[in-house]
Amino acid sequence: IESQPGFLPLVLQIQASENLELGARQAAWDENKGITITPEDRLIIKQNILLALTTAPAAVQVQLAASLNTILTCDFPEKWPTFINELESFMISEEIRIVHVGLIALREVVKVFQWKSMDRREPLRQIIKLTFPAINAICNKLINLDTDEAAEMLKLALKIYHSSIQVDLPKCLQDPASLVPWGSLFVQLVDKKIPEQVLPEDPEEREQFIWWKTKKWAYHCLNRLFGKYGNPAMLAPSSTKYTHFAKSFASNFAPNILQTYLQQIDGWIKKEHWMSNKCLALSAAYFDDSIKHKTTWKIIKPYTDTLVAQFIFPQLCFSTEDEQLWSEEPIEYVHKKIDPFEDFHSTRNNATTLLIDLARDRKKHTFMSILGFINDVLNRYMETPDNQKNGRDKDGALCMIGALSSVILGNKSEVANMMEPFFEAHVFPEFRSRFPYLRARACDITRHFSDLDFSNEENTLTVYRNVLNCLRDKELPVRVQAALALQPMIRHENVREAMGPNLLFIMQEFLDMTNEIDNDILSGVMGEFVEVFAEQLTPFAVQLCTQLRDTFLRIMEELAVTYQGTTDDNDFEGESEESSDKTMAAMGVLKTIGTLILSLESTPEILQQLQEALLPVITYTLEKRIIDLYDEIFEIIDSCTFSSKHVTPIMWGVFDLMYSAFKDSGVDFMHEMLPAFTNFVTYGNDVFIHNDQIKEMMFDIIDTVMKSDHLGENDRIEACRLMETILLNCRGSVDVLVAPFLNLAFQYILTGQMKTTEFKVHCIEVVVNCLYYNPALTLSILEENQWTQGFFTLWLSTLDKFSRVHDKKLVIITLCTLLSLPADKIPPSLLPGWPQLLTSVSHVFQSLPEALENRETMEQIYSDDDIQDEDTEYLEYLNQQIANQNNGEIDANDEEEEEDMAEEILFESPLDDIDPYICFEQVFRDMQQHNPEFYAHLTKDLNVEEQNKIMAILSTAEQNRNELVATQ
Repeated sequence: IESQPGFLPLVLQIQASENLELGARQAAWDENKGITITPEDRLIIKQNILLALTTAPAAVQVQLAASLNTILTCDFPEKWPTFINELESFMISEEIRIVHVGLIALREVVKVFQWKSMDRREPLRQIIKLTFPAINAICNKLINLDTDEAAEMLKLALKIYHSSIQVDLPKCLQDPASLVPWGSLFVQLVDKKIPEQVLPEDPEEREQFIWWKTKKWAYHCLNRLFGKYGNPAMLAPSSTKYTHFAKSFASNFAPNILQTYLQQIDGWIKKEHWMSNKCLALSAAYFDDSIKHKTTWKIIKPYTDTLVAQFIFPQLCFSTEDEQLWSEEPIEYVHKKIDPFEDFHSTRNNATTLLIDLARDRKKHTFMSILGFINDVLNRYMETPDNQKNGRDKDGALCMIGALSSVILGNKSEVANMMEPFFEAHVFPEFRSRFPYLRARACDITRHFSDLDFSNEENTLTVYRNVLNCLRDKELPVRVQAALALQPMIRHENVREAMGPNLLFIMQEFLDMTNEIDNDILSGVMGEFVEVFAEQLTPFAVQLCTQLRDTFLRIMEELAVTYQGTTDDNDFEGESEESSDKTMAAMGVLKTIGTLILSLESTPEILQQLQEALLPVITYTLEKRIIDLYDEIFEIIDSCTFSSKHVTPIMWGVFDLMYSAFKDSGVDFMHEMLPAFTNFVTYGNDVFIHNDQIKEMMFDIIDTVMKSDHLGENDRIEACRLMETILLNCRGSVDVLVAPFLNLAFQYILTGQMKTTEFKVHCIEVVVNCLYYNPALTLSILEENQWTQGFFTLWLSTLDKFSRVHDKKLVIITLCTLLSLPADKIPPSLLPGWPQLLTSVSHVFQSLPEALENRETMEQIYSDDDIQDEDTEYLEYLNQQIANQNNGEIDANDEEEEEDMAEEILFESPLDDIDPYICFEQVFRDMQQHNPEFYAHLTKDLNVEEQNKIMAILSTAEQNRNELVATQ
């Protein structure tokens, strides 16, 4: 009955009723947004929802606020123009409950526009002008109260302000008339004293205490104003419109804010008051921004030693909370310490960032004094008797050194040569420390200094042996840090040799830890070991793959349990933090499997066993439609078929699963699916040719992509590539597909609906491939549809756009195929212009050597192990290619200025084995000998230059043939 007229207003009435019990009022709410609502019901709900909020308890208010947000998203401002006026009456009420509801409603409407683009933010600007002065006045009354309700309302007001400045700082908020009262309010809140006696004893409850949560939002607002808009040193290139504001803010406001923050931290250091972790983290972030600008740097400069020793250092030491988490929930401890997202914007992370930026950006003033402080801590530790040593302090000092590794090892570093004796004195002993967290720290600092080359090679092996020993530690966090430290050590040849006898133990430990903690970082470590030690691991590949499979399926089953309460067993959306971790871990496992498969390319019998082992993984992912893992699973299918160069019956079963997934939810993954589809045709060519059902499924995929309004040109390019693969690999066996393929290409060629050069070239190449596949059949279809002259004119006029080696070879070989046709097979309309084919061939040959040289250079660069260090030019070239491809739509008039298509150095096709020079020579000589009249017709109008070009092609062909004979 929920779609019946009057139902939803009745539900709202239930929620608003103060006489009904809470459970009934909560049960009245439903997230279903698919209900059809009559205009009358819409009006009634909009007229009454704000009043309903005034009578609703907090639990029901949350539900109504979510509903209000949905209504505003759909209807405001066009279909609910009176909303702001209704809101204004709430804001000026003398009754605090009514004002509170006004703030709740205002928060929801601001959220609607929070992330809108600049051209869609005008309603928000109007809301700010109309309501923010009133909100500020309300806040100035609330700040003098100490009640929880006052704190809650203040927090709401601050969240409204913060949301309104996420993307843009409106002019009205830049005005001093607004900035001064709001800024003063924020500073007052930061400075507001919270009596110790009102704070809960429990640390977690303290963090959630309402007044500290409110203070946190004051910090957020001030940090946002300075960090995004008010710091000239940090303005983004796209934010020059804030330059004047930034100069004013940095001079007139930022120093006062900084002084207030410093006073708060001074009180925290002296233990005069407590501070929440969020406010400590936000203070560190503001200090970090402050050191980047000269005005605020002058203020913070005298305090740097204090900040390093008494603010940063304590936050980096192993804490009581760390110890409790380590002992009670070691898996959670590991996640917190090694997952970058877990630690993002934490107190420890922000303190570390501040330390690094102090040492790097203000190196002259801070670097040596920071190192001096660390050295003092470490020396005190060494001088203290063993039974009195403070391991926490040493952990903090080593943590600081690890964080500064990039500065210490940087170019022209005056301290880099001191790190080897530093390791000998301060790190080596801690691998066997009685403090387990110091054993973990020794591994962690080893990882941070993985770029350090010891002058004494024995020290490198000593580090390796110590780390390997930590992999046997009884404490999980120590083992995990040891695993992470082992990965970069692979670069040392003597370490790789030493790892040999322990390789199986190492891999088993990695697998066990992956099973225990579900983290994708460990999977990455395991993947690199598989890649580097592929040969040594080959005998154990099936066992390793089976364990990885079991790990993956366990993670998936645990994920399924997480979603047991959903209405759809396959609903993997709306992930919780835990399920997100598990999904990332599953991705990591799949990537390791993919690496393992590629490393076994030369062992087809093992690959066959791996396919059998992996079938449950592929089946589960595709049948359950776990689209988050489609990228990795399609890569595995690609690797299975590519590495074995054969499609087994098992993999043909996988093709059925892929097709089913494509038809359901996988249509958006054409780019990821294409390599596997290509392999099915290329390496399963015998089955593909003789199985009509498979051919129909493959055509349906292509047809869907080429016609779907939901997809774009990049997807259609993939479909064109798949058509090309079929035509090149199945010559003489798929005549039935030629006409449908031509129809798909010409639906774009005829209408000119090709926005990018790349798509235009690929559409033309579909027709070119058809001409190469069967010229007589294709020409007859072109003639039948009156497409012939138009197509040849378009093709020959765009030959310069066929820039890759493959494109040029395809054009040359297809033109040669056409030139070899008997005169009676050539459409009469083309005969007069047929000699142009000969000049077109010679034209393409002219640019072929440069394209070949370009590809060869790229292949050499691609295979260079030191690409990141030595081949920045190539990386810049690739970035430019990506940028060109991502430009999307272009003006047809500017097409000639578009960059050439990127060379695909890993692309393989049957044309690779054809020498275009020899191909042309054979056709040319055969015409001379067996069809002299036609030969004369083709060559009669060639000028001397064109004749010389053809002679050069023939000369190269002879040279290539001689070289070929010599190598056989």
